[in-house]
Amino acid sequence: MFGGLGTGEIMLIFLVVLLLFGAKKLPEVGSALGKGIREFKSSIREIEHEINTPDDRNAHRATPPPTDEPGEPRRLSDGSAKGGDHDA
Repeated sequence: MFGGLGTGEIMLIFLVVLLLFGAKKLPEVGSALGKGIREFKSSIREIEHEINTPDDRNAHRATPPPTDEPGEPRRLSDGSAKGGDHDA
């Protein structure tokens, strides 16, 4: 049934829990246990989503900025190439 637990073992566990917490507290304990399990599953899903989703904040840093002319490199200034040697 439940990982090797038979009907007798489950009834014994239920009776022990009933004796420890009482009939009035049993629904509260079950509700708190259910909320805890849901919270745990939710945080596991959130962590899996963060691991499996690519980081969009760092994606734009990997690509270089666009240039004005994609085929040619940019020149710093036009005057430096025209001057030639100044020693002559």
